[in-house]
Amino acid sequence: MKGLGKRVDLHTHSLLSDGVILPSEIAARAQGLGYEAIAVTDHVDASNLDTVVKKTVETLSNFQKRFDTLLIPGVELTHVPPDRIKGLVKRARKLGAKLIIVHGETPMEPVAMNTNSAAAGCPDVDILAHPGILREGDAELAKENGVYIELSSRKGHCLTNGHVAKVALKVGAKQLVNSDMHDPAELLSQGMALTVALGSGLPKAEALKVIGSYPRDLIKRLGL
Repeated sequence: MKGLGKRVDLHTHSLLSDGVILPSEIAARAQGLGYEAIAVTDHVDASNLDTVVKKTVETLSNFQKRFDTLLIPGVELTHVPPDRIKGLVKRARKLGAKLIIVHGETPMEPVAMNTNSAAAGCPDVDILAHPGILREGDAELAKENGVYIELSSRKGHCLTNGHVAKVALKVGAKQLVNSDMHDPAELLSQGMALTVALGSGLPKAEALKVIGSYPRDLIKRLGL
């Protein structure tokens, strides 16, 4: 769709966790689609964080030298006990992860209660992904700590987008539309990302920010 700017997707998965393509192919496909930026954010916990971050940073660094698309190495802390989130966030940063996502309380998986609260209350977390039945107090925490709230296009996770958008908008927390890509067919055009935002119930002016200025604000905050 013309006039929407280039696509930014800050949540994707490779073969390093449960995706179906290599980090290098994610980079190549984003470049081929003309994306402005893409983040590779594989699932990690204490068991694999060190290995995944090292491999992701190394791979994307090599490709960045010849690609125009900004390639961002990150992680998605997944099924991590809430009281361990802060410690693993710090470790991921130290190892070179530029973007930190926490796997929120999606209705599709048995995520520990208070994961949303722990993520939203941690200023070093960048994105709370697919938070499910987001509580207003957690959305307020996210706003206070600069944690972006995700609207997901992924099957299942997207079921609560309408609720999430309503709660986040009410308290003024910033939102993003991400694909949570596991298969390359799931990568979104900018027009489809706008459809996700509008379909979540956001007013058009806010939806345009959610796919445009908000992800760019986050990239700028990361110093990238």
